[in-house]
Amino acid sequence: MQNNHKSDTLSTEWLITNGIGGYASSTISGANTRRYHGLLVAALNPPVERKVMVSKIEEALVTDDGNFELSSNFYPGVIYPEGYKTIEKFERYPLPKTVFYKMGHRISKTVFMVRGSNTTVVEYENAGTENTKLQLNPMFLYRDYHSLYKKDDSFCHYYDIENSSLQIFACDHSEPLYFKYSAGKFYENYFWHENNEYPREQERGQDFLEDTFSIGHIEIDLSPGKKIFLMFSTGPELLGENPEKLKQKELKRLKSLKPGNNKNQFMDDLTHAADQFMVWRESTQSYSIIAGYHWFTDWGRDTMIALQGLGISLGKQEISKSILKTFLMSIDQGMLPNRFSDNEKDSPEYNTIDATLWLFETLYKYYVKFGDTDFVKENLHHLEEIIKWHFKGTRYNIHLTKQGFLSGGEGISQLTWMDARIGDFVVTPRQGMPVEIQALWYNALQVYLFFANELLGKSSPFQTKIQKTAEKLKKNFKTYFLNESGYLNDVVQEDKLEDNAIRPNQVYALSLSFPILDKETGKSIIDTVDKHLFTPYGLRTLSPEHPNFRAVYEGNPWERDTAYHQGTVWPFLLSDYFQALKYVETPENLISEKLKAAIEALQKHFYEKGCIHGIAEIFDGKNPHHGKGTVNQAWSVSALIQLLSHSNQL
Repeated sequence: MQNNHKSDTLSTEWLITNGIGGYASSTISGANTRRYHGLLVAALNPPVERKVMVSKIEEALVTDDGNFELSSNFYPGVIYPEGYKTIEKFERYPLPKTVFYKMGHRISKTVFMVRGSNTTVVEYENAGTENTKLQLNPMFLYRDYHSLYKKDDSFCHYYDIENSSLQIFACDHSEPLYFKYSAGKFYENYFWHENNEYPREQERGQDFLEDTFSIGHIEIDLSPGKKIFLMFSTGPELLGENPEKLKQKELKRLKSLKPGNNKNQFMDDLTHAADQFMVWRESTQSYSIIAGYHWFTDWGRDTMIALQGLGISLGKQEISKSILKTFLMSIDQGMLPNRFSDNEKDSPEYNTIDATLWLFETLYKYYVKFGDTDFVKENLHHLEEIIKWHFKGTRYNIHLTKQGFLSGGEGISQLTWMDARIGDFVVTPRQGMPVEIQALWYNALQVYLFFANELLGKSSPFQTKIQKTAEKLKKNFKTYFLNESGYLNDVVQEDKLEDNAIRPNQVYALSLSFPILDKETGKSIIDTVDKHLFTPYGLRTLSPEHPNFRAVYEGNPWERDTAYHQGTVWPFLLSDYFQALKYVETPENLISEKLKAAIEALQKHFYEKGCIHGIAEIFDGKNPHHGKGTVNQAWSVSALIQLLSHSNQL
């Protein structure tokens, strides 16, 4: 990828991860624009307790005529220095690589992380024909990745140096950060770098100024072809390793991720993107999925949805099984966790009604893909436990109604994926009986019956009860949810008060493995979704004709949260949308046309906009061209992988 425009290098981002929740990320220019940017954001209790420990490296070319800066920073009202103007090109694959050119000197900078370790390595190579002298000045932090750092914070710093290796301590932190350089000479020079400005935080209505600190710089003479490596790590284990060998090991690992016999470069690159979300969870000794970078951890709902593309579609059986195990082990009162906390000392949060139901769909798809009878049989009791708890009632007033529906919610709780809330203000109130919950509930009952019939080989009173509940639910569904306009109400209360806003949740009545609606009825629903909600970037969360529709997602937290589900476009919905098109027997040429538009739009975004090799969480409702929210979202990437699978099937 070539980047020759300053706006691209200053705003376009990159991201790499280490498989345990840590990451490195910045803009192509190296100018950090978010509090979440950093060369080493370490997960001290994988995959959580993330700390920003290394902000960036200030780079300069040293000549007889003075120093020429290669780095860039935002300060209030100014960009200084303007090293982004020296960037000749940027390549994202296989590792982020920036090439600078100044006064006949060509320098390449490559960043990679060591898999399974909170370790970042930065390589500088003289890629030109002239001898070059570099000055490299790492800038450090020690803070939670959600916060900001100030010079007057109650922190002190000191370091020890031995054999080109430094240990840097923060006084309130007993474990040091290890910093090693492979060549050159270190010059001590402790100072604070004040008022770094983060434009993306300012746009989001957040605090946006931060101070970082330096303990000194390294100077190195590089002849053509020579390299220097800077290694930053939370442990000493890798300090004696050859950084070039570590790089080659990571390159080999990345190459091994490519699907066999695949000739689609886009799918290859999506596979690498998918790998970034797979993380090891220390507390459960199993894998999990990070919902999105930079600020999400592993969420139950997101994991169950994203696993379908990131793991199952890609044939990753053992990782998929491990991820399912992570959440099966955490079931409590018949519920999957909504999310694991950032702080490992805090208990998982169970404020969800849909994450648990998604487990059934994902486990069924796992079984269909891999035929793993033993694993499903081992965990069938978990599914039985879930259904029993829902029959008798569990947290948040989640209970069965006399019509067979699943109802839930109390107080100001938000239990579905449309969960935006600001203090006591609920933006999208969906207590009662949301439409997708009924579709997921019916699907869950049918999945259990399927497994029971396949694996147990005999009927039981419990299975009979489930069968009767499913039949009652399906019989009543049309009466309560299908309105006179031919689409589905979004939420129905038990007293039959209705919310008939046109939202995408109705698609799930047609897209799941066991649809609750017949194909003929589904056609009018698809017509409504096509008219009001479909865009190539995803489905809108609300019809533009609704008075609460918000065309743009931007501004402070209040402005963003009140737009989050009021028209904003979500790419992850596309996978179920296309499944619904297929279910209602939409002509293949029409599916193909829409699929082509979606893949082309998101492919351009993937390679050229936002975070290179990432799919954003959301897009604006009116003109969905620029990614918003998290720069790389697990279920967005998952949906695109599934779209390509759809494309190959047509």
